[in-house]
Amino acid sequence: MRTAHRVMLPRFVVTEVTDAGDPEAERIDLPNGVTYYIRPARDPDGDVITAPEHQYRYNLFPIALAKDGVPWAEALVYTLHKVVESGEKDLANHWNTAADLAAYRHFLDETDGQLDWMTFPKFKPNRPTYRFNGRLKKLVEAGEISISTARRRMGSVVGFYRLIIEDEKVFTPDNPPWVESDVYIESINAKGLVFINKRKKTDVSISMSESRSAFDETIDDGEKLRPMSIEEQKWLVEALIALRNTEMSLIHLMGLLTGARIQTILTYQVKHALLDFKGADDRELRVPIGPGTGVDTKFDKKMVLHVPAWFQKMLKIYAISERAEKRRNRYADYGNNLPVEEYPLFLSVRGAPMYSNREKKHSFFESNRLRHSKNGQGVRTFKDDRVIPYIRNLYCSTFWYKFHNTRASFGMNLTDAQLALVESGRITLSEAREYVMVRMGHESSLVTERYLHYRRRLEQARQAEEHHAKHLKTLAESVMRGAL
Repeated sequence: MRTAHRVMLPRFVVTEVTDAGDPEAERIDLPNGVTYYIRPARDPDGDVITAPEHQYRYNLFPIALAKDGVPWAEALVYTLHKVVESGEKDLANHWNTAADLAAYRHFLDETDGQLDWMTFPKFKPNRPTYRFNGRLKKLVEAGEISISTARRRMGSVVGFYRLIIEDEKVFTPDNPPWVESDVYIESINAKGLVFINKRKKTDVSISMSESRSAFDETIDDGEKLRPMSIEEQKWLVEALIALRNTEMSLIHLMGLLTGARIQTILTYQVKHALLDFKGADDRELRVPIGPGTGVDTKFDKKMVLHVPAWFQKMLKIYAISERAEKRRNRYADYGNNLPVEEYPLFLSVRGAPMYSNREKKHSFFESNRLRHSKNGQGVRTFKDDRVIPYIRNLYCSTFWYKFHNTRASFGMNLTDAQLALVESGRITLSEAREYVMVRMGHESSLVTERYLHYRRRLEQARQAEEHHAKHLKTLAESVMRGAL
């Protein structure tokens, strides 16, 4: 039996239905014999949208389907509204929106007609938004979804109804989908300034809180990352050597040595590997990355990547190797008419890019047939299928890591080295903080502080637990002596 779900359309072009007499009409013939005509989309003034950058044309557009496989029209309108409002051509940030609405539609379909997305009865607990809120909380309690996923799904549903009811006036519910109130939230910007923001809150918001263990070994650096110990880093390098995959070894080493994220490493180009050291520090090469360089960074931030000299030489040797050239030749077979220097440094064995750079994501390709974007899946598959099993078999049966833990490991290695200089009196703590912040590309010093205090936080937690355990042991021994 089919259920509501999300699908990715290789290409999506917004058009309008017209008649055969329209000079811009394009005839569409369906397999069932039905024929209709479409024309290019028009702007609110009725003028044809001619500029390519302003046309509603997208690759990899996500849509929510009802259980019968038909697109949920109102959900599609909301997703398109979000895309147009953001002005983004890279739809990765909107994939979850369609998935959230598909989850909502699936929940409604499960009730066999008892709930309808447009029906809001007088009894509040029977309204679909409240029922969905209850289902999400049960899924969180059962451990099937995270609190953050539940919040996001509920937020997408609220945003959907705001557009459909308040802006588009598709329908007017008999009763409100939620009760709304104002809340004031204190926030701190990257410069440490405190702001009070007024926001709207609904009584269907997921207010469950996530508990954090004192022994949480992760650092919030845009995502939860766990620095690997020096011993674990040795295991990782040993596994990479044993598995003999040149590209994966260099990719992992680049993460450990520079702290670069996967989108930066996999959009690194041949020309960057061929850079020389003229006028540069002979210990490292400083490579500009970000907009205008061909190398992607998070949030399009301009940065400088510090590449150790010895590793830069390894990248150059690889770039001019026969192995890399074979992959580039296969890449050229796809019709990529680029200078070799602008080819991605790391390609798959079939010559395909491992990551779709931002420029490509922002371009519309009429002939696109792919239903997914390249985002480093090959690296993650190699990690899960080869590296982790190798280390578990030899060293630790519970070992696990995600690729960006290489970034956290680099940050922690850097921090340990700087704090050692602070302890010896060679630099100040402020200088150490500034150095780590710049090398890691942190917008806020608050993130850098999490690295500086990481080991002390864990040590304090361990000492507190040991003290508490000793206290309980003393009490227990006293009780037993009295009982015996």
